[in-house]
Amino acid sequence: MWVETHQDLCRSAVRLEKEPAIGVDLEADSMFHYKEKVCLLQISTPSQNILVDPLALKDIAPLKSVFADPHVRKVIHGSDYDIRSLKRDFGIEVRSLFDTHIAARFLGYSETGLASLLKDKFGLNIEKKYQKKDWSKRPLPTDMVEYAARDASHLIPLSRILEKELRAKGRISWVEEECEIQSRVCPAAIDKKPLFLKFKGAGMLDSRRLAVLEAILRLRDETARRRDLPPFKVLANGPIMAMVLKRPATEADLRDIRGLSPRQAKVLGPSLLKRIGEALDLPEEELPVYPRKKGKRICPKATERAKALRKWRERRAVEMALDPGLICANARIQSLALVNPIKSDDLERINGLRNWQRRVFGREICELLRNTG
Repeated sequence: MWVETHQDLCRSAVRLEKEPAIGVDLEADSMFHYKEKVCLLQISTPSQNILVDPLALKDIAPLKSVFADPHVRKVIHGSDYDIRSLKRDFGIEVRSLFDTHIAARFLGYSETGLASLLKDKFGLNIEKKYQKKDWSKRPLPTDMVEYAARDASHLIPLSRILEKELRAKGRISWVEEECEIQSRVCPAAIDKKPLFLKFKGAGMLDSRRLAVLEAILRLRDETARRRDLPPFKVLANGPIMAMVLKRPATEADLRDIRGLSPRQAKVLGPSLLKRIGEALDLPEEELPVYPRKKGKRICPKATERAKALRKWRERRAVEMALDPGLICANARIQSLALVNPIKSDDLERINGLRNWQRRVFGREICELLRNTG
């Protein structure tokens, strides 16, 4: 069912509120526009695939109560992006989440992508080429509509299989807690921090080159916003770093920059040279400095405890056929080594340690630390 009117949306919401579970997926346009947005919302039930067109509706508020209803399970694969996008674009909060990607990880699957799981469980070959298509186009081609409906339709059957396996291993409560935490993620806040902080390799540059990098990144961002394009389509990271290192001063210098096309050199060249020149002329006191986090000094005893904890984690990960990071993340290892809990109640002081981790591993962690000293 293609939903593009408020009346159809309200009718669909009423039906969905009666479902025990719904499969959810969405498609966005981050590959084609400066500011990404949700372009299609796919909701699947055992009897129907509903495709909601937010570009036509503008407001999908009637679905808020469905997504917030704890009695309607929302099955999503790799939900982090979906939850952040739904909150960002529509203010939708997701409750009663079952993330099939999280479930697969806690079952020890080596391949946890949706395509791999559907191949393994149902013998299905899912074509993923449509993921990078422009979902903001209207009307959508028939093959893209069929792909969108089909992708979500397998989520509920898959969740039932994974839930059964989790219960057999006694890990369902672990996944439920992880999904509850996952459902509370929020969209990234808009900040005015330097753009170079998100650029790979910036931390290796001196202050003068950082100034050049920031100048180029700001030009790219302004151009991308004006053209309504994602920044990488204006200028890729490779030629940006090449310009930072070579600091071109003439059009001839720009033509020697690897990865910079003749068209880019012609259209952006004058602006690039101007911005680079301005950055090179900045007074020393105005140059940016890459922020460095000062690591906490760890005493020799804490280092020894952390080493013992990592060794314990590796052993338990092998025994349980799980990623070591699921047993205990590196940040938690660090906190445990510093706090040095010696009884179960002390574990409450470890920020970020899950309740299921305290129940399952708490006693042996405390015993290990007592023996380590």
